[in-house]
Amino acid sequence: MLTNAIVTCAPTGAIHTPSMSPYLPVTPEQIAEASLAAAEAGASIVHLHARDPRDGRPLQDVGLFKEILAVIQDRADVVINITTGGSPHMTVDERIRPAIELAPELASLNMGTMNFGLFPMLNRFHEFKHEWERTHLANKDLVFKNTYADIERILNVCSDQGTRFEFECYDTSHLYNLAHFLERGLVKPPLFVQTVVGLLGGIGSDVEDLLHMRRTANRLFGDEWEWSVLGAGAAQVRVAAMALTLGGNARVGLEDSLWDGPGELAESSKVQVDRVRTVAAALHRGLADPGEARQRLRLRGAADPED
Repeated sequence: MLTNAIVTCAPTGAIHTPSMSPYLPVTPEQIAEASLAAAEAGASIVHLHARDPRDGRPLQDVGLFKEILAVIQDRADVVINITTGGSPHMTVDERIRPAIELAPELASLNMGTMNFGLFPMLNRFHEFKHEWERTHLANKDLVFKNTYADIERILNVCSDQGTRFEFECYDTSHLYNLAHFLERGLVKPPLFVQTVVGLLGGIGSDVEDLLHMRRTANRLFGDEWEWSVLGAGAAQVRVAAMALTLGGNARVGLEDSLWDGPGELAESSKVQVDRVRTVAAALHRGLADPGEARQRLRLRGAADPED
């Protein structure tokens, strides 16, 4: 029998820029409200970035995260996942500060250094409110840096405070990196593996790409992992449907895709969660609530099984 699907929602992030969609939340209040709407729709985890309220620039400002969390935690029992990815333009110290100071149940962790090719987006988008947006997208020298030393440092610091990880794997090499840290005992199962497909610099979003990532992870991790899939751009719902069909989990949200169909901007991340719920229902699968997600991922806030 298939388990309920764990749905993660990422309502805003470092890739897309405010001018590309009027629906992208920017202020702490907007991000919090988008997260709450996604949780109400069935997301058990919200993956959080923060932005400068003035121009939407990605910021790892602890104060902004505190504002977001104050609203969410007052109104919902959703699992909080704070990024350690931030933006490729940030130092590692900048990227990990919110996770260190706020000690969430879950934090994202990119499992390797990689090229980050955003410049093809300029073929579709031409007008921007803020010059940083065009510069950000046009950069063909953009590298996201997470060396073995960086990853080891993040694992040690965050694990000591009880934070577990959403391991973001953009290619098979990232799965092998994760297996390396598992072998060394620096990570503990069950591993929450977020397979990221469709970004230039990582693996593609073809069904064979997805199945190759799944086969490799099954071989490396056996039954000690939870599989989730993140499809960038137009691939979002298509690869989420494939993952749900194969018994996996899914991540959606405006961080990963601005779209709700060909040429149609999604008016919210909630709309995308609704899409996943519809697919899950057609497959006779429910959506995991936050309590179930905590149990399956062995998060700090999980209830005692004997309760």
